[in-house]
Amino acid sequence: LCFALYSEVEHAPIISPHNHTDAAWFANNQSFSDALSLLVIPDHYLLRMLHSQGISLLQLGVPDLYGKVHVTARQGWQCFAQHYHLFLGTPSRLWLDATFREVFDLDIKLDAASADFYFDHINACLARPEFRPRPLLDRFNIAFLATTEHALNPLTHHQKLAKDNLSRRITTTFRPDDVLDPDRDNFTINIEQLGALTNEATDSFNGYLNALRVRREFFKSFGATATDHGPANTLTANLDRGEVSRLYDRC
Repeated sequence: LCFALYSEVEHAPIISPHNHTDAAWFANNQSFSDALSLLVIPDHYLLRMLHSQGISLLQLGVPDLYGKVHVTARQGWQCFAQHYHLFLGTPSRLWLDATFREVFDLDIKLDAASADFYFDHINACLARPEFRPRPLLDRFNIAFLATTEHALNPLTHHQKLAKDNLSRRITTTFRPDDVLDPDRDNFTINIEQLGALTNEATDSFNGYLNALRVRREFFKSFGATATDHGPANTLTANLDRGEVSRLYDRC
C-alpha cells in the first residue's frame, strides 16, 4: 500500500509552507560552500540528537557564543560521519541516506572511513552550476516554498526575489517571537526597534499592537499568508485590556 501511495505522488510538485531554507540562498543563487554547512549545521534535529549523546557542538563546527568556530569544515564532517550510526532507525537517517543516494549518487555507507570521500564528492557537486539553489528548485519540482523571518527582518532577500519574479514561488512567513517573548534578553531593544520601523509609539500597548499590524502588512506585501510562533509553553490568561496594558508596561 505504501508503495502504491508513493507511486501516485512521486512526481507531484512539492508545496512546502514550512521548511528550514534561507531566502538568501535563492536571492543570491550562489553555490553552497561545503557539505557540513549545508547538511549538518542548519539542521537542529541532527545537532540535538548528537548533543544528547554527548557530542560537543563545537566538535561539529557550530560557532561558540562569541561566533568563533573551533574546527575546520572537514573536521566537523568527520565528527558527524564518525557518529552517523547513532541515527539508525530515525527519520533523519532515512532522509539523509535518500539524499546521499538520489541527489549525490553516493551508494557506500557513511562512516569515519568514508567521511573524506563523502566530503570531497559532495563539495565537488556543490561547485557545479546545477547544484545552485535556483536550479535545484526545478530539479526537485518545488512549486512553492515559504521561508520564515522574524518581525524586525527587513526582508531584503525577498525584495530581490520580487524583482526577479520569484515572489509567487518563494514567499515569507511572519514569525514575531523576537517582539512577543519578554523573556528574551533583548526584548526591550527589539520593541524600540519595532517602534522605529513602524513609526508607532511602542511604549504603550495600543501602539505596540498597531506596530505589529504594520509589520504584518509589510510581510503580506511580500506574499506572506501565515504566521509562525515558538512559544515556550501553552499557558494562557484571559486578561482585560487594563491588565494587559499594565503587564506590558512591566515588560
